[in-house]
Parts: sequence; C-alpha cells; structure tokens
Amino acid sequence: MKNTLSKQLLFVVGIAFLLLFISLGAILPRLLIPVAEANIYNYLREPLQVYTVTDNKLQNTEIAYIYITNDTVATSLNITEVIDLNNLDKVIFKMTKSYGKFIYKHKTYYYYKLTNDDITKIAITNDRYINQTKTSILSAIFPLVLGTFLMIGLMIVCWSTIVVRKIERLKTKIDNIDNPDYNHKIDFQADDEIRSLALAVEDMRISLINQEEYRNQMYQNISHDFKTPLTVIKSYIEAVEDGVESESTALSTIKEQTDKLEQKVHSLLYLNKLDYLKNSQNNSSELVDMEKIIKEEVEKFKFHRKELKFSVNIDKKSKYYGSEENWETILDNLLSNFMRYAKKEITITAKQNKLVLYNDGDQIDEDFLEVIFTPFRKGIKGEFGLGLSIVKKTLNVMGYDITIQNEKNGVSFIITKK
Repeated sequence: MKNTLSKQLLFVVGIAFLLLFISLGAILPRLLIPVAEANIYNYLREPLQVYTVTDNKLQNTEIAYIYITNDTVATSLNITEVIDLNNLDKVIFKMTKSYGKFIYKHKTYYYYKLTNDDITKIAITNDRYINQTKTSILSAIFPLVLGTFLMIGLMIVCWSTIVVRKIERLKTKIDNIDNPDYNHKIDFQADDEIRSLALAVEDMRISLINQEEYRNQMYQNISHDFKTPLTVIKSYIEAVEDGVESESTALSTIKEQTDKLEQKVHSLLYLNKLDYLKNSQNNSSELVDMEKIIKEEVEKFKFHRKELKFSVNIDKKSKYYGSEENWETILDNLLSNFMRYAKKEITITAKQNKLVLYNDGDQIDEDFLEVIFTPFRKGIKGEFGLGLSIVKKTLNVMGYDITIQNEKNGVSFIITKK
C-alpha cells in the first residue's frame, strides 16, 4: 500500500501522542516525587514548631505525632489511623535522621524530627498526601499539556496538508513537463524551498525546450551543411551524363566536394570523441613545445592567403600542457577561422602561460559572443561549422579555457589555464 506523506505524518503524530501519554503517566510522576517530598517535609515541620501533642487541633489531621522525653513516649490519638502500628519502638528505630522516609509493612511513611530541651517531637504521615499531591499536579498539568499538544498537532497537520498539496502540484507539473498545453505558471506565494524547487523545475523545463529547439536547428544546419556538397556532386554527375561537362572537370569538383564532406564528418566524429574524453586526467599532464607547434602551424597557413602578415611572439619560459595533437587541432581550427575574417594581420603571442591569437578582422557582435562556441551555430557570414566548438571542448579536456575579446581594430582569442 502506498505510504503517502499524509499517512506518514499521522503516524508520527500518533507516536508523539503515545510518547506524551507515557511521559505524563510514567516519567513525569517520578520527576514530581522530589518536589512533592520537599513539600511534605515542610508540611510535617510547621506543626511541630507551633502545637503540642495534647493540642486538640492535632487530633483529626493526616499527621500523627510522637513526643519522646527521657522516660516517656507519648503519641497523638490518631497514630493508628496514620500508621498500622504494632511496635512503636521499631518505628522510632527507623527514624534515624532529622527527616526522611521509611518502609513499614510494605508501605511508605514520611517523618520530620525536631529535638529541643531534651524533648524529641516527631511528625509522621503516610504516602496519602504525596499521592494526592502528584494527582493534583498531574490533573493540572495533563489537560494543559494535552491541549497544547493537540493545538500543535493541528497546526502541524494543517501546515503539512498545505505542503503536501504543493508537492502534489509540483509532481503534476513535472509529469506534464513536456506538455505545452499545461499551465506551468508558478503561483506559490510563500518564498520557501518548495517554491525554489518549482522555479528550478521551470528553469529545467525552459532549458529542455531550448535544447530541443537548438537540437532541431542543429539538425537543420547539419543537413544544410552536408546537402550543399552532395548537391554539387550530384549536379556534376548529371552534367557528365548529359554531356555538358567534361569528366576531368567533374572529377576535380567531385573530389573537392568529397574532401569537404570528409572533413565535416571527421570534425563531427572528433567532437563526439571529445565528449568521452572530457573526464580523462591524462590529457593535461604532458608538457608540450608550444614554440614548435606554433611555427609549424604558421608555415602551414601562411600560403593560404599570401597577403596576410603573421607575427609570432613567444616567451620560452611559458609552459603549456596537454598533447601536441590537441594543440595542433586547436590552432588548425582557429587559424582556419582567421583565414576567413582577417584583413591584413594575424598575431600569435605566447607569454606568462597564456596564448593570445589576434586578427584584424571585424569585431564580433556581443550577442553572438555568447553562442559562438555552439556546434553548427550560424556564423557571421551565414556559415555553419564545428571548428570553434572543437576548440572549446578540446581546451576543456586539457584544463584550459578560451575567451574572445573585441579589440579596437580586430578580435583576440585568449587561452588561459583554468
């Protein structure tokens, strides 16, 4: 059977009531005994200081009195009513202290002894008074505690009912998280943890919607990116079949477009591979020769656009970690991007364990900077690609981060250790 929060709460309240009855019925009386005994000793002492054993005022009380002189022992007339007395000497023998209690014939008796001018006066009573005292105290405390507990229990039940209803509404919201027709409005008035949880669920729902929209957009962008070279290849094949294009020209174009497709597939697979490597600890332990890697990359790209000027400034004291293959991939993708946007100059600076790549192209819109590393996000010139996303993820795998900063006459990509 389903154990709901309401049932759990009722069970807890029931256990609390049970513990209350146990404490009031068993534990509290034990705690009250010292208080009641202190009262009874005062109750016994006061008459000894005022009355004598022959005083009529002492004859009908619940206290019996014993007067002891050198040669006589006298008792009040009610001695047998207070204590079932067979042997007075045996009883007197038990009262060794100035006050206290003793057990006689399986019953408890309390006494107070006062000695003055060779006369010992003893007041003695049974446990009837102390039982009445405990009963009266319990009679006063029990209704008050029970009433207070009932009020507290009622408040807890009311509060918990509100909480349970909020949780049920939150569960319904989660069950309908992908239902666009459901009213997802958060109308919890109390600014508590449940409202915070509801807001977190709403943020998650919006994030899922955004991810779904992004995923659909990415699929469209990927399809478009792959469709273009396939369309070109198909067009040239048809042109050769129709005799309007030579085979050599068609083969050259088809090879060029196939290389582009291969590069795109390779980038997509590499990006997917990075997701599996992001938790690896072996990618950031190797010290690499950054000067060698940069010079090789510059040699590779400087002939792509001969009008561009490359400037390299390397501090040999700077240290960079990772793998040469990963750093080559990063520089390949960044310089490929620079080839499209740089006007006259590309600068690479490696100093103080920081790598800065600058090109004098147009500045990047601030809104686009937030999504520039997203895979297949449409670029400044309407292009799609994975290059910058590969750069970002590869750096994360090696424990580095990258930021983009618009300069007065260009853009800088800044790579630093996390």
